[in-house]
Amino acid sequence: MEVKEKVLEVMREAGKPVSAGEVEKLSGLDRKEIDKAFKELKKEEAIVSPVRCKWEPANK
Repeated sequence: MEVKEKVLEVMREAGKPVSAGEVEKLSGLDRKEIDKAFKELKKEEAIVSPVRCKWEPANK
């Protein structure tokens, strides 16, 4: 599973907007990999930020 897919999966399972730090705790992935995935997902508009510094999938 690609890091981006894992990040989206963790976000969906959380059921609420999450920060990169929360994704790190829930997934066990490296923070640098998560930050890279967040950057790509934001560019693809696959995630949105309803609250400052928290993200969730654009299409739940």
